[in-house]
Amino acid sequence: MFGTQVNVIAIVAGGLIGTIFGKIIPERIRNTILQGLALVVILIGLEMALETGNILIVIASLVLGAIVGELIDIECRLNQFGKYLETKLSRRGRGNFTKAFVTASLVYCVGAMAIVGALQDGLNGDHSILFAKSALDGVTSIIFSASMGIGVIFAALPVLIYQGSIALFAGILQGILSDAVIVEMTAVGGLLIFGIGINILQIKDVKVANLLPSIFFAIPLVILFNYLGIY
Repeated sequence: MFGTQVNVIAIVAGGLIGTIFGKIIPERIRNTILQGLALVVILIGLEMALETGNILIVIASLVLGAIVGELIDIECRLNQFGKYLETKLSRRGRGNFTKAFVTASLVYCVGAMAIVGALQDGLNGDHSILFAKSALDGVTSIIFSASMGIGVIFAALPVLIYQGSIALFAGILQGILSDAVIVEMTAVGGLLIFGIGINILQIKDVKVANLLPSIFFAIPLVILFNYLGIY
């Protein structure tokens, strides 16, 4: 789990830097930077989504994931947890805290680097992917926290739980996560990242958190499609 620990430290460090020095940057500049970052997030999401080998898997994953996500209401629970953390802090940074926490948590957890990197970390102690992710997340954390506030720092908690769990159970997951499975999980995750970009730009309120189960529905669907000979 060393790679995940480094990732968590990078997010916290970047968040602290952005929170402390972000006040120096005028609000209009911070807003423009955030919009630019949102466009980059959308581009990354589209690139990932276009990697799919079968669009039907992506569609089915999103439909099934949306049903399960809405029944559990992950979005609501994440918001509640963010508001709980917010009440434990000072007044500084309130208002945007929950939005910053939820947005950053989704950005850092959704994507192939989190899954593949945690697997490599847990299986053979290869931290290279998570080290690269740590560098990216650290820089992103600076920009996010400068624009949205201290809530970004607490996104390190979901990262620790999510990536840490994958690393701990890497031996079990290794036989399930084939190359095809990772490709489709990446494609579905890419669409969710695209949705995050839409949310940051405030174009539409996409319930990305409630779509998170879609990523994991890609696993049985790829296995089923392979069995039927249509993948």
